[in-house]
Amino acid sequence: MAGVQTAVALRERGFTGPVAVIGAEPHQPYDRPPLSKAVLLGTAEGSAFDIDFEVLDVELRLGVEVTGVRTDAHEVDTAAGPVPYDVLVLATGAEPVTLPGAVGVPGVHLLRTLDDAARLRPLLAEKHDVVVVGAGWIGAEFATAARQAGCAVTVVEAADRPLAGTMPAEVAAPMAAWYAQYGAELVTGARVAAVEPGAVVLADGRRIAAGAVVVGIGARPATGLLAGSGIELGPDGAVVADRYLRARAPDVYAVGDCASYPSGRYAERLLVHHWDNALQGPRTVAANITGGGADLEPYDPVPYFWSEQFGRYVQYAGHHGAADTLLWRGDPTEETWSVLWLRGGALVALLAVGRPRDLAQGRKLIESGAALDRERAADPSVPLKAAALST
Repeated sequence: MAGVQTAVALRERGFTGPVAVIGAEPHQPYDRPPLSKAVLLGTAEGSAFDIDFEVLDVELRLGVEVTGVRTDAHEVDTAAGPVPYDVLVLATGAEPVTLPGAVGVPGVHLLRTLDDAARLRPLLAEKHDVVVVGAGWIGAEFATAARQAGCAVTVVEAADRPLAGTMPAEVAAPMAAWYAQYGAELVTGARVAAVEPGAVVLADGRRIAAGAVVVGIGARPATGLLAGSGIELGPDGAVVADRYLRARAPDVYAVGDCASYPSGRYAERLLVHHWDNALQGPRTVAANITGGGADLEPYDPVPYFWSEQFGRYVQYAGHHGAADTLLWRGDPTEETWSVLWLRGGALVALLAVGRPRDLAQGRKLIESGAALDRERAADPSVPLKAAALST
């Protein structure tokens, strides 16, 4: 997503020089969100971008893995030989975290690529018993698809609740009930000790039947190829980009899941592994490449993502890490509700379950930095924008 959108944005801004997109996968560039939905369920064969690369005069080098970057020589190394560059945009994305002891075990799957979805699709069609390891966003989405396919589904989570790495306990708690409502079993506080043929064995000795095991325990920036390049990586493995998405090497930018950037809005460095970041960042990179070095455009969006799970449409905007107040907007035991996070009276993040209008209005309020009347903001019958205090 990030690499393709950078190429498109360069052409949209009038860049006429050669543009090459190099990718290790042999497939035409494709969108990832449908992999856990339509592609997985067989209602779509693929999710290739509807982009005419020939008309755009963008060269696709598919099935070509970049093995290293030599910034001093302005070249990337590939199995087919070195490729020179004037400007390099790193859009390597993220790679899934593997389950220790389960790598290479038959029946254990990840869901990140089109090939992963293709391997999993027949298992769902055959209605295998499925164990999902990890109750994060991807785990919930896969569990939803597997239940729609008619599979028995058990989700195993090491933490005491779903979404433990991204949501506070009081917000995640009502979401745990969604699993049972949809016919999936959620087992929390459970660590996987081993994966055996036809079963997952937990640390407490429990055995869960598993015709297929899907691991969704997180992702990390795919930056291993940058070893020895001189490009700085953070403790999280992400390329350390500046506010203009420039890496700390001449003529190198980084965008999407592989890069972190300093947010002035939130006064901290953010690493955002979501689709919208891979759409918005390329526009900034293209603007700064074509701008000739003057009036560079900073990158500081309101982060946004969505998830479709257990019959619900969940959206999130902002960043709640530094919030000092949490407000419920509606009853979390009902079908639709929202959560607001404030800092100094101003909205900094919100989670909307089945309330897209809250999300749309809240996103604008975050961008403007408007303070809210807390009583009105907590009333789900009041439009969220009507809770903004006049300045």
